[in-house]
Amino acid sequence: MWWSDRARGFAALALALSLGGCFQPLYGEAVHPGLVADLQAIEVAPIKDRIGHYLGDDLISSLNGTGSTPTPKYRLTVTVIQKTQTPTVDSQFNAANAATVVGTAKFSLVQLDGEKPDKLVFQGEATTAAVYDRTLQGFANLRASRDAEIRLARALADEISLRVAAALGAKG
Repeated sequence: MWWSDRARGFAALALALSLGGCFQPLYGEAVHPGLVADLQAIEVAPIKDRIGHYLGDDLISSLNGTGSTPTPKYRLTVTVIQKTQTPTVDSQFNAANAATVVGTAKFSLVQLDGEKPDKLVFQGEATTAAVYDRTLQGFANLRASRDAEIRLARALADEISLRVAAALGAKG
């Protein structure tokens, strides 16, 4: 019976290897020529507050991970609204034992033309949340809250960059 298990394993491996070249990135250069250059030419406007700092860095890295600075063709403007909710309270200490940081980012992508007014290409809104545990230690709560903000910014950046890539891919 061991030979039939091995035969099934080899068949599955052969099928996986034969299909390996069939998959292509959804918003890649082969499918949408010029999209990568357009994404790299997006200037991310400064975003307010600490979460804006994290979000801006993540967006720059996501859209242009090469470190090059091409002449901007587009400007991405983002505003973030952040709130913290504490859905449960420990009755013994009368303190929240968990918190949820919710972030909503409204963004707009405009095409930059030197002489003409900027033309709106795409606008949207992304919402996500990050949960963290709270304790009776103040510094631990502060660090956990900041880590949740970093996770929230990363999730918002992924959502925004995916939507911007879809909009530019559909445009071109």
